[in-house]
Amino acid sequence: MANARSSLRFLGGAGTVTGSKYLLEYGDRRILIDAGLFQGEKKLRLLNWDSFPVSPRGIDTILLTHAHMDHVGYLPRLVKQGFSGPVWATDGSELLAEVVLYDSAKLQEHDAENAAKNGYSKHENPEPLYTTADVDKTLKLLRFADFGVEIDLGDGITARYYRAGHILGSASVHVTTPDAEVLFSGDLGRHDHPVLKGRETPEGAPTVLIESTYGDREHPDWDEEPHEDLAEAIRRTIARGGNVLIPAFAVDRTEVVLLTLNRMRAAARIPDVPIYINSPMGARALEIYQSPSQRDELREDLRDHDFLDMRNIRVVTSTEESIRLNRPSEPCIIISSSGMATGGRVVHHLEHMLPDARNTVVFTGYQAKGTRGRTLIDGATELKMFGKYVPVKAEVLLDDGFSVHADASDLMDWLKELQPRPKIVYCVHGEDGAPVLARRIRKELGITAVVPRLNEKVLVAGRFD
Repeated sequence: MANARSSLRFLGGAGTVTGSKYLLEYGDRRILIDAGLFQGEKKLRLLNWDSFPVSPRGIDTILLTHAHMDHVGYLPRLVKQGFSGPVWATDGSELLAEVVLYDSAKLQEHDAENAAKNGYSKHENPEPLYTTADVDKTLKLLRFADFGVEIDLGDGITARYYRAGHILGSASVHVTTPDAEVLFSGDLGRHDHPVLKGRETPEGAPTVLIESTYGDREHPDWDEEPHEDLAEAIRRTIARGGNVLIPAFAVDRTEVVLLTLNRMRAAARIPDVPIYINSPMGARALEIYQSPSQRDELREDLRDHDFLDMRNIRVVTSTEESIRLNRPSEPCIIISSSGMATGGRVVHHLEHMLPDARNTVVFTGYQAKGTRGRTLIDGATELKMFGKYVPVKAEVLLDDGFSVHADASDLMDWLKELQPRPKIVYCVHGEDGAPVLARRIRKELGITAVVPRLNEKVLVAGRFD
């Protein structure tokens, strides 16, 4: 591959916090970093159905940073269209990807069946984006990537994974080609994750892609009683005979919320009412977090009874139980996915709970544009669901302190720690935060910082050596 030049194409996660896909090309080699599903606004979701910009058969390797849907959820679609190469991921990401992808496929199949049955689709025979059979094929392609161990991808191309501290198994990935080095941040965790060990500082690279979800904001500094707004909302909701619904991302957010609620109960900050996990995916993810094989990923100071043995937690397994929980027999707290209320059992709970002023809905993280969560926290007085408008009389609260995304200062600190210093930084996986972070990088670090456009292609800066 004489005279080959490395290039990057931003096939997702550019100007948006979803659909992360970055294609690194060198000669006839095509390596895709992340394969995320577009979520949120309809114009973004429709991109999932477009022809992929390059032939999936021509992609030879995929490197996953972590197992959130917006980074892994498009994988089975690529496999369905002919991709058959290795997919590298850490052990934690492999385990969580299985849970996330099967859940996604079942939802896709269910939505296609409902569209055919009720005439929602303009297509005569609506099909799912992919099926559980496609997930079966996808999981067979997974290969184990250990933190800190170099992976030889052939043709002088290598990859190395570094702990990112965002969710279980999350990583930043440093890729070296014969003429370039690129560091992909993946989603970065905060300095102090409540459940997981902290992030590592990777080896620097001339070209860095950094996520910018919170590039324009800071997380709150907690006093003696963190999440007091949430605790107060739970107390007044239970006192008026209502129920608290917490839409939470099934992977990691459910674990962090449970840990927080458990500590609140132990400190008598909230009533000792039942806490339901009404998310099959959330329950399976919790089992993975608590499994002995993943103990090395957890914080060393995490006490067993805090997280590994929580009491009075009730896991809802059947559809019948979930339906009964729409009208609980006693005040309770319900944790259900998805975190932005885009689908799943939480949508049915919202339909029944929003019209009742005694209830409270608590969102626990960033709400992308076009999602039900964003609509509600922006003050909607009604919400269209299942073809009809539902009045919003319940209290709605955003507790953004649960986010395990790095905030603006965390992101800047991560960049400052990189050695050698980057030559150019691309601010990806962000909406309003991306241009704000880029300006700050240029001003404070004197580094060229760019917000790439969707489908933009750039040549990669040369190697340090």
